[in-house]
Amino acid sequence: MKSICVFCGSSFGAREIYADAARHTGHVIAENGYRLVYGGAKVGLMGTVADAALAAGGEVVGVLPKALQNKEIGHEGLDELHLVGSMHERKALMADLSDSFIALPGGAGTLEEIFEVWTWGQLGYHQKPCGFLNIEGYYDHLIAFLDHQTGEQFTKKVMRDMVQIADTPAALIDLFKGYEPPSTPKWIKKDET
Repeated sequence: MKSICVFCGSSFGAREIYADAARHTGHVIAENGYRLVYGGAKVGLMGTVADAALAAGGEVVGVLPKALQNKEIGHEGLDELHLVGSMHERKALMADLSDSFIALPGGAGTLEEIFEVWTWGQLGYHQKPCGFLNIEGYYDHLIAFLDHQTGEQFTKKVMRDMVQIADTPAALIDLFKGYEPPSTPKWIKKDET
């Protein structure tokens, strides 16, 4: 694992703890010699995680759609900023550049990004770990819903267990280091659980 992708909000959220967590995440990623890949903006938690990684001497790569460059305000201090034509291209390039994926607190875009890479993993398109950094219980209700989904047999347990969950970036990275992807992709025999 050389690169960690972070999906997170382009706003700061309601509590300072989210910005603190973004700073800490960027610092931990850089301090441990990983490259940060993220959405390329200098606003909200996105800018915070990038600034922290840069301040800790880390390499930071951003991927930003041209249409959002003015809205999200592209970060000018990155090692690399890739401007792409669409959100689809953004997600594909971020996935290609990354070895693992962390979701910090964020909105619909953050959820859509982490769910897409998780789905790609379920389908066997990659074997990269992904997980939620559950700051102050931010993802508690979502985690409960994922467990409910599994209980209702819309998600197989082996696929649900692909998603790692931790309260600190160091703990999540440790889980990533020990991650073993499922031996079979999603479309397995009906009776397998």
